Amino acid sequence: MAKRIDLDAPGSAFLDFWRERHLCTLTTLRANGTPHVVPVGVTYDAEARVARIITGKSTRKAAHVVEGSGFAAVCQVDGRWWATLEGRATVHTDPERVADAERRYAERYSRAPRPNPDRVVIEIAVGRATANLPAPEPA
Repeated sequence: MAKRIDLDAPGSAFLDFWRERHLCTLTTLRANGTPHVVPVGVTYDAEARVARIITGKSTRKAAHVVEGSGFAAVCQVDGRWWATLEGRATVHTDPERVADAERRYAERYSRAPRPNPDRVVIEIAVGRATANLPAPEPA
């Protein structure tokens, strides 16, 4: 059963799930308000409450963040288990931010992203999280 996650105390099952290697989806909104959903790799920094997606600056997902409402959601699924992060999204071109996002991606997905001189990072300031995850193992 889905439950709202307390971002101040998200729990080990939630944090572990966001450290595991999973393909995710990113949902952004087109100018007309309809959703655009694409598969992406995501990293989540629970301490900063920031989800990061690396992409090319000319992609529709980056354009939707810039042109649209600025809200986005990422979701990952593993069988019946899933977790979603939602919040205000922004696109950053700063080389240090992009390099940090690339490093985080390489750590989570065990491979460096392919070279892309036009890379940007979409950052979602996570304000809400929901999930359906297994109960943590007893200590």
